[in-house]
Amino acid sequence: MKIEKGCVVTIEYTLKDSDGNVWESSTGEEPWIYLHGFGGIIPGLEPELVGKQAGATTSVTLAPEQAYGAYEADLANAVPRSAFADIDNLEVGLRLSAQTEDGSTHTVTVTAVDDTTVTVDANHPMAGKEVIVDVTVVAVRPATPDELEHGHPHINGQCH
Repeated sequence: MKIEKGCVVTIEYTLKDSDGNVWESSTGEEPWIYLHGFGGIIPGLEPELVGKQAGATTSVTLAPEQAYGAYEADLANAVPRSAFADIDNLEVGLRLSAQTEDGSTHTVTVTAVDDTTVTVDANHPMAGKEVIVDVTVVAVRPATPDELEHGHPHINGQCH
């Protein structure tokens, strides 16, 4: 079966920056399972997989706009260090969940720490960067009516 909208696709992948540094990989982990055509993977990767079948491999280079988006400077903010009094291991690179005034939660990365402030950045760490994705298609199957209605795959019969 070929990948098209409405298929459940299982892929093994490695995501790298333009210098070849591995950012994320499914190697040694569970493969990624997503419902094709419903935004479950990096936007620029989805069209590159259309028509591929189980066993196919590809390497795709994506501009920032096709991957994690442009870097938005206004998403980096200095916060009083006192707001982090409960965190013992506060250091650059630490990823935290932050709650906004409207109650939503976002992941932020600590980018600077000094005696009075901590700078946190809500951009994805790969925002503004070209990425390379190496993919092997492991399996392709038609989605069930429930999966199509819910907009995501049900893994091992479970709705996640």
